Amino acid sequence: MRKFRFRGMGLAAFLLFGAICRGQDSLNVTKVGELMLHTGEVFEVAVSGDYAFWACETGLAITNASPPLQLIGCYPLQNPAVSVAVSGRYAYVAEVLAGVRVVDVSDPASPFEMGIYPTPYGGADVEVSGNYAYIAYGSGLRIVDVSHPASPMEVGFYDPPEGIYGLAVSEGYVYLAHATTGMGIVDVSDPTSPFEVGLYDTPGYATDVAVSGIYAYIADRDSGLRVVDISQPALPFEVGFCATPGPADVVAVSGNHAYVSVEPTDLRVIDVTNPASPIEVGICTLPDFANDVMASGIYAYIADDDAGMRLVDVSNPALPFEVDCYGTPGPAYDVAISGSFAYVADGSAGLRVVDVSNLESPFEVGSCAAPGDAYDVAVSGNYAYLADDEAGLRVMDISNPYSPQEVGFYDTPGDADGVAVSGSYAYVADGGSGLRIVDVSNPASPFETGFYNTPGYAHDVAVSGDYAYVADDSAGLRVLNVSDPEWPCNEGFYNTPGAAYGVAVLGGYAYVADGSAGLRVLDVSNPVSPTAVGFCAMPWDALGVAVGSGYAYVADWLGGLRVVNVSNPGSPYESGFYNTPGEAHGVAVAGNYAFVADGNHFGIYDCSAALPVNPWETTPSQPSSFILHPPHPNPFNPSTVASFELPVPSHASLRVYDTAGRLVRTLVDGWRLAGKHQAVFDGTGLPSGIYLARLTAGEFTQTQKLVLLK
Repeated sequence: MRKFRFRGMGLAAFLLFGAICRGQDSLNVTKVGELMLHTGEVFEVAVSGDYAFWACETGLAITNASPPLQLIGCYPLQNPAVSVAVSGRYAYVAEVLAGVRVVDVSDPASPFEMGIYPTPYGGADVEVSGNYAYIAYGSGLRIVDVSHPASPMEVGFYDPPEGIYGLAVSEGYVYLAHATTGMGIVDVSDPTSPFEVGLYDTPGYATDVAVSGIYAYIADRDSGLRVVDISQPALPFEVGFCATPGPADVVAVSGNHAYVSVEPTDLRVIDVTNPASPIEVGICTLPDFANDVMASGIYAYIADDDAGMRLVDVSNPALPFEVDCYGTPGPAYDVAISGSFAYVADGSAGLRVVDVSNLESPFEVGSCAAPGDAYDVAVSGNYAYLADDEAGLRVMDISNPYSPQEVGFYDTPGDADGVAVSGSYAYVADGGSGLRIVDVSNPASPFETGFYNTPGYAHDVAVSGDYAYVADDSAGLRVLNVSDPEWPCNEGFYNTPGAAYGVAVLGGYAYVADGSAGLRVLDVSNPVSPTAVGFCAMPWDALGVAVGSGYAYVADWLGGLRVVNVSNPGSPYESGFYNTPGEAHGVAVAGNYAFVADGNHFGIYDCSAALPVNPWETTPSQPSSFILHPPHPNPFNPSTVASFELPVPSHASLRVYDTAGRLVRTLVDGWRLAGKHQAVFDGTGLPSGIYLARLTAGEFTQTQKLVLLK
């Protein structure tokens, strides 16, 4: 198998970026169930029996191995799964930043983790033979005893002179694709003492290798496919080659044929019946660059990057053709809950309907395509209303959730980003065209009754009583009187400091997801003069918000789900969070559960521990000591949140210095009440590097390290 290549980003940069995204996993919030809506990029594939196992951007996906391809099960991961090998009842999954996870797939519908072997960079390629896993990462080969899957243990290692781009294991030897130095052969008959026994320097750039019998087949970039005799591992020699019209990146061998991924998007079938004279016999053009190829029986399985999972019929090697594919566009932007179903606005995939009657095992039951990009969804009665970007408002009949059908639409003049429904009207946040009010009393024939061109870019809308509240990007919150839907008019506004992306209204307060400025709480009891009363900083960008029972639930992009106690609107504070595996765009709430549209994922989270008592009747507990918490996220770009606690009212200063001791920023300098406090450090304009945050309160001083990574 070929080592996954991070296209457009160095490995070290990717790892540090991943560290930013992860941080602490959760606080007072527990994941209950999850559904992988999209695979994201697909990097590698392994086939075992009736199933294909795919290493994807979103984790491990399991499909059947014959058409039609259907998702059987999944094991979502925080970071991309870049390699997978299967042996017996276990899949060995290399996850960036984490290592190799041993996953029990004896029931493909319900895979679960048994153990993990951490590697410095998280394994980049993995192969399994017998009781050992062979893991290539960076420039090293690690040999891990997996005879006890719950406790994998390293027994040997080999550090070659050059990086490893692909590996194969056969008959006590590991064959390594070494880029400019060709193919290395390592004796692993004693796994505790591997050593190189042979080397073949190919004329090109060796990126992958496959072994069959006494031959190694090397994908050698610009020099095509090289066939090397390895009957004497100490003395490998070339017996034949086949030039390819583009760079040869990946190779798999089955029977008398080699299957080579050739840039830009070709699968080339090469007859190797006579290894001395390999000859191309067939070609299949793919929609994207193939990260990996696996051949089994009459099928070739293609991990086709952004184009997902592709299945090619190679029963006639001269005429290979694609028979099926799996992998849908995305991401999931928003979600609405009605009864036992979740309705997901799923980008270019339209509307997805998920049965959530069993919160631990959500499953998709229906879908309806839409012509644009579904950014938002509202449900009223038997209808779902989609804000479908350039395709306007789409009306879907969901009386049968298993077969939703579009029954009407209104093509708004702008880009429909958000939608709310009240009575017989749908209120559409229409991007640069402001708020559009659409009569949906006849869902088959919606028509516009009125509009108001807001000064910013309308992303979201909430309706309460006679007022519509529009999240209008840089123009903040706009309050419109819609008592006469034909003539909506401006009533008031508040220019929030960030970019208003989402809004929810409850009990005289508007809660604004204000991008990098976090959650802003506005008193709208007087719609003419909305007033800011409180805010809660977020680690990333607040994109969506839902409110219920004294708590605000914020979809914070890479910061995941954040739960904020708003019982005292003037002093909101975070009571829990979950660092979701994707990109949190939208959130809905039912009882103690939050449902998150998380990019490639749909997640269900139990927030009951973050809601210990009725927040309207209590106040947060008093801190017992001074403390400066580690900043989150860390590393960061461009901003991070520093949190600290004061057990008594104090004069507090929170300053940031560089490693030379020079003052960079003063975040806090003044009297603060006892309690929990937050401050945002914005590194815009500063160089990457290490900085020191120092809290001083009375005689107390504490310092935390920050890493700015650009």
